[in-house]
This record gives sequence, C-alpha cells and structure tokens, in this order.
Amino acid sequence: MGLVVQKYGGSSVADAEGIKRVAKRIVEAKKNGNDVVVVVSAMGDTTDELIDLAEQVSPIPAGRELDMLLTAGERISMALLAMAIKNLGHKAQSFTGSQAGVITDSVHNKARIIDVTPGRIRTALDEGNIAIVAGFQGVSQDKKDITTLGRGGSDTTAVALAAALDAEVCEIYTDVDGVFTADPRVVKKARKIDWISFEDMLELAASGSKVLLHRCVEYARRYNIPIHVRSSFSGLQGTWVSSEPIQQGDKKVEQAIISGVAHDTSEAKITVVGVPDKPGEAASIFRAIADAEINIDMVVQNVSAAATGLTDISFTLPKTEGRKGIDALNKAKTAIGFDSLRYDDQIGKISLVGAGMKTNPGVTAAFFEALSDAGVNIELISTSEIRISVVTRADDVPEAVRAVHTAFGLDSASDEAVVYGGTGR
Repeated sequence: MGLVVQKYGGSSVADAEGIKRVAKRIVEAKKNGNDVVVVVSAMGDTTDELIDLAEQVSPIPAGRELDMLLTAGERISMALLAMAIKNLGHKAQSFTGSQAGVITDSVHNKARIIDVTPGRIRTALDEGNIAIVAGFQGVSQDKKDITTLGRGGSDTTAVALAAALDAEVCEIYTDVDGVFTADPRVVKKARKIDWISFEDMLELAASGSKVLLHRCVEYARRYNIPIHVRSSFSGLQGTWVSSEPIQQGDKKVEQAIISGVAHDTSEAKITVVGVPDKPGEAASIFRAIADAEINIDMVVQNVSAAATGLTDISFTLPKTEGRKGIDALNKAKTAIGFDSLRYDDQIGKISLVGAGMKTNPGVTAAFFEALSDAGVNIELISTSEIRISVVTRADDVPEAVRAVHTAFGLDSASDEAVVYGGTGR
C-alpha cells in the first residue's frame, strides 16, 4: 500500500458538483489500495472575495486578522469535501493547517514553512481515514498565530506534507491537463509536456507559469518528491515533474531542447535615476528594498554618463509591492544620493526556458528575431544557463508569446490545450 498526497485547486472545488466529483476521484484512489491525504484550496474565487471584503472594511487590513479571515475559505472546502467522502461510504477527517502540523515563521500573508509534524495525520491514516487538510495555512512557531503562505500556497502545503509523510507522489490537480509549452489561455496550440525536470519547472514557475508555485517546486526538488500535474476534470495522464525522466513503455521520455514559453504581467519596474557611479550605491539601493521585505526579479544598470558620473538602475518587482518599494527608496534618498524615481506598472515579461539552450547555438538569435518580426520592443534583458527573459510593454505580451512559441516549433498540430475551469489553476 502506497501513500499519495493529492491537491485540488479552487477551480476543481468551485461548487457542490465539483466537490462531489473530486470526492469520487479521491475514493477511487483509496479503493486502489492507497493511503490518501488531500490538500484543498478555497472554493473558486473565495479568497479574492474575502480580500475584497476586508479592503471594504479597512483600506489596509492588519496582517494577523487578514490571515484569520482568509483561512476560512480552505476550512469551508475541507469540511464540505469530508462530508462528500463520507456520503460515499468512506471515512474522512478534516484538519486545519495547524492541526496538520504545518509550522511556519511569523510573517503574516506570506509565511514560509519551517517544519511539518503530521502526527494527527498519521493517526487518522492508521485508523483508515482519508485525511483532508486545509491548504495555504499554518501556525507560527513562536506566537502560535494562524498564518497564510501567500497565493498558491496550497501547492506548497501539499508537497511539504508529501515530504513529511514520505509519500510516493504528490498529485497536483488543476483545471488543465498538465504543464504546457505556454499558457493555453494565450496560445491555443500549446502542447502538453509529458516530463519536465525540477530545474526547468523552477524557471517556468519563476517566469510566470501559473500551474505550479515556485516555492512548491523548490520544496519538491529539495526532498526529491515527484509531482504529477493533472486535471481533475479528465482522466488523462498529466505532466511529471521530477529529477529523472519518467519511463513510458520501454523507453524514457527525453527532455526537449526548449521546455516552454512563460509570461508574467504581474510585475512593475522601478528606475532609480541619477545614481552616483561608485562602489556601494547599488548595495544601498537593494538593502533598502530588502529591508522592506520586497523580492526583486530582473536588474539592469546603464553605463554611466562620462560627463556626470551618474547612472540609472532599473529593476522589476511585484506590482503589489510597488508602492512599498517607492516609499522605501524615498526614505533612503538622501543617503543614496539619487535624483529621482520612475515607476512603470504597464510591463510584461516573456521567458524562454530549456535545459538544451546552453548547448544549441542560435537559440538567443532566434528568440530576438521572433520578437523583432512581431514588432515587439525590448526594455530589459536577463539570461541564465536555461532561460532568456525580456521585459516589454504589457500590451505586447500575448503576441510576443505566440510569436516565440511558433518560432521554436512548439505549436501542436491541433488545438490541444483545454482550460476546463477557465483559470489555469
């Protein structure tokens, strides 16, 4: 008997019918001889609706109380799902994140998991129960406050439980049939990937692919937990994410040169204008940003003007952190000595990801030629061994993604990609 951890996203449990459909799939896994632990997200758009409600009550909700509010969404899902499973004649027991032993740091709204102590989950499994766990939440180690892991945190909850319970696989159920070569809502001819390495999936997730959260893949790689991304709306095989290629029949699935094209329109760009070109200035800028607990992505520094000895430094960050970033830099303006700040939230990032890129000449040229042929202007460029990313105007992103996808022969022969629930999660 194996142990399987399954995670169901909000689109899979959006209504009563969805919950009953998911319950049947869970019971089927139990009937196949597996111990089953299920991690569930809030129903449909519940989290967004709760955030909107909080902002109507308070323009800047207190982090602790916002966490208390948002965790209600997953608690509703877990209880309803346990009821549906019991209605099918099987034993189920639901647990909040804290009851499941998910221990986090004290940072509200984006806590990180420190440890998982799933004693109550093991007891429930030993008693023949299917364990249903509320995703996206935990309890802080020091103050014992309820915390949330940030958007998409249910993926991380599932992988963390899979690691703690030594599960054979972590199945992430969503409303697409797996990981595709591009967002199927933008590229109708996107192809499903049968297998992808942790490294490539990390790059896709960090570059804007919404199927898996970056932290979830990071956690899975650290503990070598295979992830199977598949749809709760179909019975098709999905995408395997693991350290080694999967075996299909008598041969292993080889990784393609190019894994896919990802895009992200949730970032903004800050340009620090007129920075003295001397040692320590960049460090001061990014120390101010780090002290404000803001994660940055791409960074570009211009060549300094010979006449003035000044330069400009641009970087991207989440739009939601834009105001906080501007405020942090303005507070440090005197110490740093820059002239002004420019803020732009109408940008988009397009990334080409593939482990084979570093050994295949011409990939970079073909990427930029595709963007040029599509009439897309590039504002920032960043590269790694397995990724090329550019920043463009947000309006240009859909056309740019389709142009790059076609240029690298990633289009399927037919419109293969289906988004069953409409969200891509």
